Amino acid sequence: MSISFYHILGIVLSIVLIEVVGILSVRRVKNESDFNTGSGRAGTWVVAGTIMGTLVGGQSTVGTAQLAFSFGISAWWFTMGMALGCVALAIGYIVPLRRSGSTTLLEVVRKEYGRKAEMTGSVLCSLGMFISIIAQVLSASALLMTLFSIPFWVAAIIAAIIMTLYVVFGGLWSAGIGGVVKIILLSLSALAAGAIVLALSNGYTGLVDTIKHVMLNTDIQSIDGLSTIQDVNHKYQNLFARGVSKDVGSCLSVILGVLSTQTYAQAIWAGRADSVARKGALISAFLSIPIGFACVMVGMYMRANYITGDEFNALTAMGKDIPEGLSMMKSSAQAFPMFVTNHMPNFLGGIVLGTLLITIIIGGSGLTLGASTILVKDVFKPQNKLLVSRMTIVGIQLVAVIVAASFSGRYINDLGFLSMGLRTTATFVPLTLALFFPGRFKSKWVFISIIFGTGCLIFGELVSLPVDSIYIGLLGSILCCLIGRKKS
Repeated sequence: MSISFYHILGIVLSIVLIEVVGILSVRRVKNESDFNTGSGRAGTWVVAGTIMGTLVGGQSTVGTAQLAFSFGISAWWFTMGMALGCVALAIGYIVPLRRSGSTTLLEVVRKEYGRKAEMTGSVLCSLGMFISIIAQVLSASALLMTLFSIPFWVAAIIAAIIMTLYVVFGGLWSAGIGGVVKIILLSLSALAAGAIVLALSNGYTGLVDTIKHVMLNTDIQSIDGLSTIQDVNHKYQNLFARGVSKDVGSCLSVILGVLSTQTYAQAIWAGRADSVARKGALISAFLSIPIGFACVMVGMYMRANYITGDEFNALTAMGKDIPEGLSMMKSSAQAFPMFVTNHMPNFLGGIVLGTLLITIIIGGSGLTLGASTILVKDVFKPQNKLLVSRMTIVGIQLVAVIVAASFSGRYINDLGFLSMGLRTTATFVPLTLALFFPGRFKSKWVFISIIFGTGCLIFGELVSLPVDSIYIGLLGSILCCLIGRKKS
């Protein structure tokens, strides 16, 4: 792999464009309301840009390609969950959220169930968003390491600095207006990547046939243990390759996580009318599906043509060489950026790489803004909210860099699913009850449900139960609330 002048030119042009948008957004920020919700003046595309700017991030692109490298089309569940979550947001939650008179999801919970529920939910929800921020830092680091062969910690620091600069001045206007630019660039980039994969592979059937050949007729078979065509089909052409419970549970985590995440609610509150907010959410749903599919195709193409550093080491230990026709990359997290640098025209590849970095930057920035808003408004409650918001953003990114080092071996999307699960158990049930069933549940038991549901989720993650931990956490939360149902 070599990075040419045209790669660098495309990357720089993309990054400069998005950073200029972020800086120009400062002019729209006069007060804390402008920073957090755009003072309710945003149009359809700014709403969609804010949602997609955060939702379609490193997990949806780099993470999806990484997971597709190992599990084929089942990696599509993350972006399918995103689309279904946006549809649910548009159909069921926009009107009650906008009529709540709140600026954070946990403020909605506080008005119905008290300060303790708000504080506990705020901390746990922020923890969930923080895990997702770590995933964005890991995604950006994988990209930067691929491009410049720099150590992980250098890449992580650079990624965090860019994310911080992007959102710390412009707030929601940066995330929203920049997200519109991102929608255009990312959609074109994903379509281009998907088209190139299909052209290089002689269509989807040719891609699958190549994967079958690599898995069954090379020394890779001795590592992966796939012995029949049925085994390969089950792993790479099966939407439930990781198990029905795991994959459906992952999708459910994302759907409910979308409904439980502050950043997406801020986008809804930013819309100048209910219809504007609804259209923005539906546009986000519509565009998520093809972007996810293109990233899946990229991951599967890389499986057909590359091995990872771990696979190379395993082959070396057995006294075998890299199979003919295959190349090597350090880790599966580099699947998307390696595809772009090695298999796309240089200038177009540079634009795509810049867009990919932008995607991760805006995703991490939007999540950081959401977590900062929750902490500042629901926990810290300072006098100068704008200053403290910006300081909190810097602090979140600093800690994310430090923590990311310990997660560098995980699947990026697994962190994304865990993040969505934590947001769900901390927020979804109390929020839904407060919006649709006010006055029917005791505050004490709703507060308990937040702690117990999250505890069940974490327990399920630690002991590796046969069912996805989101079911356990959601069930625990609902049971507590049912115990606390007021008698009519």
